[in-house]
This record gives sequence, C-alpha cells and structure tokens, in this order.
Amino acid sequence: MIDFNIPPFVGTEFKYINDAINNKKICGDGFFTKKCNNWIENKFNANKALLTTSGSSALDIAAYLCDLNPGDEIILPSYTFSSTANSFVLAGGGQWSPNLVFVDIRKDTMNIDESKIEYAITNKTKAIVVVHYAGVSCNMDKIMDIAKKYNLIVVEDAAQGFMSTYNGRALGTIGDFGCYSFHETKNYSMGEGGAIVINNDKFVEKAEILREKGTNRNQFFRGVVDKYTWVNFGDSYLPSDINAAYLYSQLECADIINSNRLETWNCYYDAFHDYVQEGKFEIPFIPNDCKHNAHMFYIKFENLSIRQNFISYMKSNNIQCAFHYIPLHSSPAGIKYGRFSGIDVNTTIESERLVRLPMYFNMKKEDVQQVINRTLDFLKMTI
Repeated sequence: MIDFNIPPFVGTEFKYINDAINNKKICGDGFFTKKCNNWIENKFNANKALLTTSGSSALDIAAYLCDLNPGDEIILPSYTFSSTANSFVLAGGGQWSPNLVFVDIRKDTMNIDESKIEYAITNKTKAIVVVHYAGVSCNMDKIMDIAKKYNLIVVEDAAQGFMSTYNGRALGTIGDFGCYSFHETKNYSMGEGGAIVINNDKFVEKAEILREKGTNRNQFFRGVVDKYTWVNFGDSYLPSDINAAYLYSQLECADIINSNRLETWNCYYDAFHDYVQEGKFEIPFIPNDCKHNAHMFYIKFENLSIRQNFISYMKSNNIQCAFHYIPLHSSPAGIKYGRFSGIDVNTTIESERLVRLPMYFNMKKEDVQQVINRTLDFLKMTI
C-alpha cells in the first residue's frame, strides 16, 4: 500500500525528546520551544513567533487579537478547513459570532479571489483572512493594498505554507498575523502543534498574555514586572517541550525536507504536464511571484464523477488518494454563521474536481513512479 501521507521523521527526534526529558522541563516554553520560536524568527525574518498547541489554536489567538464586537464581519474563502472559520466563531463566544463573509476562489490557484474581496467589504468588515492553499501564496500585494485602504486586519492562514514565499517574503510574515500548522499531515510536524507570527508590535504583549492563560508570566520572566498575575482573558496554548523537540529535529533539516518534497512534486509535474497541454486535466499553477513548498500535488478532473472513479481505481491498486475540503458556505455551520458574497463561480465546482496524490518526505522513487503509472493508465482508460 502506498500511503497518502507519512509523518516526517529525520532521525534525531528520539535524541532530542530524550534531551527534553533530561532537562526536567517538559511543559510549555521549555528549551526546545524557545529554539523553535527563534528558528522561525531568524529563518523567516519574523517579528515574533510563538509555538502553539495547534494551527487551530494559532488562529484562535489571531481571532481574539482582532478584538471583535457583535456585528463585525470577517472575509475569508469558503474553500478551507473548518478551523479558519471556527476561530472567529469562537472569538464571538459561539453566541454572537461575527458574520463570516465567504468570497469565491480563483480557479488557477484555489486561493481567495483578490478581485472579489473589495466587493464584499462593508462598514462592518473587521478583517480579511487569507488561506495559502497548497503552500502557494495568495496575491498579497493586492490584498494588503485593500486592507490598508479600508483599515482592515489581515490574518494569514499559512497552515500549508511553511517555507513558502511571496516576492521573497515568507508566508505568514506579510499580514498582521500568520498562523502555521505542524500537524502530522504537514511538511514539518510535532504531531499536533502550530505557531503564530505576530508582525505588528502592538499585539505582541497581548498575544503572550492570551497564550499564557491570561497572565503576564512572560513579562515576569523578562524582568519587566516583579510578579506575575492574571491580567486578562487567556487560555493554555503552550505545547509540551517534548513535541517541540520532535519539531526542532525537522527544522534543523528544513531545507533538506523542502528539497526532497520538491523533487517528488516535480516528478509528478513533469509526468503530467503534456496531458495538461492536451486539455485532459489540470495540475497546480504556481504564479511567478510565488515559491511553494511542495505541500501537495493535486489533479483536477473534468467533474466529480471522474474524480471519484479515479480515487476508487487508485485504491484498487493499493494507492491512497484523497479529495479535500467541502466548501464551508454549504455546510450547516457555514449557513448558520455566514453568507456567500456574490456568486459561487469556482468554489464548489473546483472543489469537486480536485484530488490529491500521495506526497510526503522521503517518498520512495519507485512509489512515486507507481503513482504516476497508475494515474496515466486511468487517463488512457477514461479520458
């Protein structure tokens, strides 16, 4: 069986986990947590990075920092994971949730269509949440211009975008907040975990308080206050240092992991490119100003029926493939908490066409070739 995903493992994880245990501090903000925070800040030229318990909790912190009030509206794509929306519902207490305003996606990148954002803005709009699908950046120049024009906060859901860039800048460092995921399905993993990057200095202290159970404990450790106390709302968003030790092993090898995944991605791209030229299906499009991290390789077939047949065919050949999100605006919670702005031209149709191929660090070359061969066999039979 060729798995759809295998969590990354580089070989030093056990040693670092053992080191964390020997340090006799395995709770949050230990030795390896701080090393991961520093690595992100130095590698990405990020203002402030804080490891969190998940990509979802990173989004939670960003949503709370937006300081939402009843009636506020949040613009976001419908084609994303539920966490992108959940965090803003949570920031409203789940009762008076902010109104989620879903915007259509671009057909080529599956990212929010920047040309349709301004139409969705009202005098109640508070923030724009962008999702860098498959590690390929949204058009951040246009989006940041819109945000500046209307004085809006920008949150980057860069769960899939760790090590990707836009015009040379790391994804997650362009908006006010950037949120990463280190779930086992991501390029770099700590099992469950994430990080938030705070790019606006005025939010750093608030973020630290939120993350540390509503206390000013970080200020105490820096010597800014002589004791720490409960000063505001917060929660426990600190991951165990054992998890951080696992992650740091991979951060040390981040460029190696990235190159290895890109090699697999390019094998797929080269194998299928000619078929795209013939109009038989579509594969990922990478704009010139984007450098991606090979988070995923997907194919878009003509319709849902062909996609489902392909998944079944690959399964019969012991190859796991997967489709992705069901658009949020068509879900029960999406209907309850939000609305779609304008016309759904691409979101539903494109989501029904897309299927993801196996992709993970150190995928065997013979397995990559097997996926390619079986995919080409399906094309010959079907298209």
